[in-house]
Amino acid sequence: MRSGTEYLLRDYYDPRSGVRRQKSLGRRDTTTEQTFHAFTQGKTEAAERRRAAVETLQRQAAVNRALRLGRVPEIGARIVRALDEAGLLGHGIKIVGTNALFAYEAVAGVHFASELMTTEDIDMLFDARARIRLAMNENVEERTLLGVLRKVDKSFARTSRTFQAANAGGYLVDLIKPERNPPWTVEAKSISGDQSDLEASPIGGLVWHESAQPFEAVAIDARGFPLRLVVPDPRAFAVHKLWLSEQPDRNPAKRRRDRQQAEMVAQVTARYLQHLPFETTALKSFPRAIVERAKPLFEAAPREIV
Repeated sequence: MRSGTEYLLRDYYDPRSGVRRQKSLGRRDTTTEQTFHAFTQGKTEAAERRRAAVETLQRQAAVNRALRLGRVPEIGARIVRALDEAGLLGHGIKIVGTNALFAYEAVAGVHFASELMTTEDIDMLFDARARIRLAMNENVEERTLLGVLRKVDKSFARTSRTFQAANAGGYLVDLIKPERNPPWTVEAKSISGDQSDLEASPIGGLVWHESAQPFEAVAIDARGFPLRLVVPDPRAFAVHKLWLSEQPDRNPAKRRRDRQQAEMVAQVTARYLQHLPFETTALKSFPRAIVERAKPLFEAAPREIV
């Protein structure tokens, strides 16, 4: 009420600053009363639809658990959901590394061998070229990537490595980005610009992933709930993993696993994802020589996947 007159106000969060604001929709009259009534009724109906949807999801999740369909570890799934809710997943952030395998499994309808899937961390590829806005409220901490992680687990803290966070259980989150050439190219170091936030570590070879088309899938987490994943195209994943497996300065155990993951993803793609043929045009962000070396993996006789 202002000067004895009632107004209809709309609350919203500023998309740039995250600060809560109000906008007047006009003084109280027949029109604004109808607007308020329609909003209230719509809000009630939306809440009821949401309640019904949650009940359905919970029932289906129980079925998924009974059928042992849940594959994505719970902590990783919660982190990915938090990224999605913050408007980051697929908009400046992609999930790379071993966790990307869950997306390929889900679309192909297969299960990779457990030894290829075991992981105690999650790698997030930061596209420093993108303009990123976190869809958060006015809480300043939540407008950082570290704040997003702390919504999942309050114990997450940045380690001595500025690109890495860890929780009390030792689960690691790495923020990485492509190594530029020349290396002094000016670009964003973090998502928020806050010096206390995670700063992406430049890694060689990731520029190919950054420019490759993304791949989206809905997987099932360990609790049986659906989870949206945005990861690299499986063809790009296999080519990059093969390249990694041939790097002499990489840990030998990791090189062997890289090779196995490259082979399995390539064979699953060729056998079950035939809408993604192995074509150089789809891998134009990679050097041709690297693509040609990977081509035989997609033509080899398929192994037993499940």
